[in-house]
Amino acid sequence: MSRKQIKLGLLVQGPGSHPYSWRADDTVTDGSINFEHYLDVTRRAEAAGFEFLFIADGVHINEKSIPHFLNRFEPLTLLSALAPLTSRIGLAGTVSTTYSEPYNISRQLATIDQISHGRAGWNVVTTPLEGSAGNFSKGNHPEHSTRYEMAGEYIEVAQGLWDSWEDDAFVRNRETGEFFDREKLHTLDYKGDFFNIKGPLNIQRSRQGQPVIFQAGASKTGRAFAAKYGEAVFTHAHSFETNKEYYDDIKDQAVKNSRKKEDVLILPSLSPIIGETEEAVAARHEEIKNLITIDKALEVLGRFFDHYDFSVHPLDEPFPDIGDVGKNSFRSTTDNIKRKAHEHGSTLREVALETASPKDVFSGTYRHVADKMIEWVENGAADGFVFTPQTFGSQYDEFLAHVIPLLEEEGSYTREYSGETLRENLGLDFRENRYTKEKAGNVKA
Repeated sequence: MSRKQIKLGLLVQGPGSHPYSWRADDTVTDGSINFEHYLDVTRRAEAAGFEFLFIADGVHINEKSIPHFLNRFEPLTLLSALAPLTSRIGLAGTVSTTYSEPYNISRQLATIDQISHGRAGWNVVTTPLEGSAGNFSKGNHPEHSTRYEMAGEYIEVAQGLWDSWEDDAFVRNRETGEFFDREKLHTLDYKGDFFNIKGPLNIQRSRQGQPVIFQAGASKTGRAFAAKYGEAVFTHAHSFETNKEYYDDIKDQAVKNSRKKEDVLILPSLSPIIGETEEAVAARHEEIKNLITIDKALEVLGRFFDHYDFSVHPLDEPFPDIGDVGKNSFRSTTDNIKRKAHEHGSTLREVALETASPKDVFSGTYRHVADKMIEWVENGAADGFVFTPQTFGSQYDEFLAHVIPLLEEEGSYTREYSGETLRENLGLDFRENRYTKEKAGNVKA
């Protein structure tokens, strides 16, 4: 019986996902602005058969922000630079729907999709940090539910603009002088509560039709949004049972939105501490924990609560009751932190250190990691994973050198790409132009 194939993405946050990964001996200290570093890890991921590279982003910093967030590349510019230097790996980047304009972003993503021959993806975020509003002339930071309403309109606008031209609209006939078929140009003329966009977009569709929509909905509102619009959905890896419930919920909601379960891929984060033996894993975990002090760990924790100052509370007493602080920020994350702290009776010190230097549920030996990945995919808790190395040094090297071959041996992974576009490689359908589809439907009728 053949195994389900594991889809893999690589999340690159400069030197690593750990807040103080830049301090590790085997990382590039300026990794967040080092193009050669990004190119190197991307090419190695491509050689290993990863379906996509993913670049996260934010639009607000202060002196307490994670160090490599203070000085980092803008995703779409970076992906544009990587596109001609790679050939198969997908290129996905984060763009805020709250603090950007649909026409410009649709055009930029479509451009990356053209340059890369159909490998672009867009991670849709609503932007959690309230301080972001200070960098844009849009008034106060919208409420959580309002941000999702805006995001829904934004995606509808973007996907409408991407269908401005049917696939064969540009004739470019030198003899007749016909550059395009006027019947295959469409004006969107969108009018909504948040956006009024006329169109059309001044760039043609790509080889995959439209960029892939990535999403990371975790709250009730976020899940509904992901099930309606998401095509590749990130989630945290908590436990098999928790992720199985999330997987089933998103897939079931997708069906209620007249989609197929296969239209949405569920991709938990994968940030394990790995080693050849359990002793090596434990030693590496100690090294990673020692990258950060308790004072800095409190700042990392505070970031999720809109940079709340936890230093005013006793470290070795139960996690403090801070009310609704952070409810308009990383809501699902803050709810989960508070819930776990209450259930386990954790102190503030324990919560801060666990948040800053978490031991991923997949942590363990190479064999343990590979077996657990296979178990989750075979039993419906994931379609694949977004590998997020805590440090881009030996941990990344060892995953490529030891975990990937074990997955291959078990028949759960292949380095061979199934197609040329990101949609093909993820097993997603070509995004057909709505007007072409409508015409085909009328002909059949």
